[in-house]
Amino acid sequence: MNAKIAVLGAGHVGSHVARALAAQQAANEIVLIDLLPEKARAQAMDIMDALSFVDTDANVRAGTHADCRDADITVVAIGKAREPGQTRLDLLKDSVLMAAALAKQLGPKGVNGLLISITNPCDIIADMLRQLLGLERFCAFGTGTLLDTARLKGILSRQTGAPRREIRAYVLGEHGDSSMIPCSCLTIGGRPIQDVPGFDAEEALIRTRMTGMDIINGKGSTEFGIGQVTALLCQTILNGRECELPLSVHLEGEYGLSGINCGVPCIIGRRGIERIVQLPLTQQEQAALYASAAVLQKHSGMARELLKGQR
Repeated sequence: MNAKIAVLGAGHVGSHVARALAAQQAANEIVLIDLLPEKARAQAMDIMDALSFVDTDANVRAGTHADCRDADITVVAIGKAREPGQTRLDLLKDSVLMAAALAKQLGPKGVNGLLISITNPCDIIADMLRQLLGLERFCAFGTGTLLDTARLKGILSRQTGAPRREIRAYVLGEHGDSSMIPCSCLTIGGRPIQDVPGFDAEEALIRTRMTGMDIINGKGSTEFGIGQVTALLCQTILNGRECELPLSVHLEGEYGLSGINCGVPCIIGRRGIERIVQLPLTQQEQAALYASAAVLQKHSGMARELLKGQR
């Protein structure tokens, strides 16, 4: 794939994103950028060592913020990792300040391609970067509930015994503890999920929300899952084949919501998000989505107040 992807942040998440991108040959040039240049160089060298016996011509190297100007996709993976017991929203202050500093470093026209943000709290930081960098809403978005959906598919596979490839599922709302599952829209092998033996909606929601915390409590960080889903997203965009994936996008009336980023199904293609898919939610599901959106609205307001204090 003749394309360039810049990854901002060479920590656990950014380095695993770069490794997955290279292994899948999502782009021929992958640039790692970090406040610690030596760390970015070392991560790039380590990833290149891993590619010697893999069928890929991808080149992974360290770079600077200037590399974002001509990158087809810029992935933002900066910020502190969650500590055991912390929610994603607990990272709000540190992440807002880091994102504001990043936007100043990039400056006007610092990102000319698509921007995908991973930094937690994902929905709020993705929307903030979009605004600070003056990007179109369908060109700047977050991975949002894409990782939650990957986890849900694994949970449903274990519950029902069905292969993951046969499961059509979504998680909507916050990439966090208020996320919701629109069970009325889920299918396995084309069958409504309620008709599949073993399905337990309550357990599926609890496990989807808690899996990230369980991983952090066990080893200190999540990295493989987010690295793989981000690489999948980038590869799908650059291949130009339209595909439906849940992402954190700025809503302007969809699902009755406006003024926030929220995880909803999107059709993605070479230009980024092509359009938002509006699922036929039940009244109960719509209420759950509104409750999640209220959490995001509250913390988006907090982020705006933090930004005012920086001016």
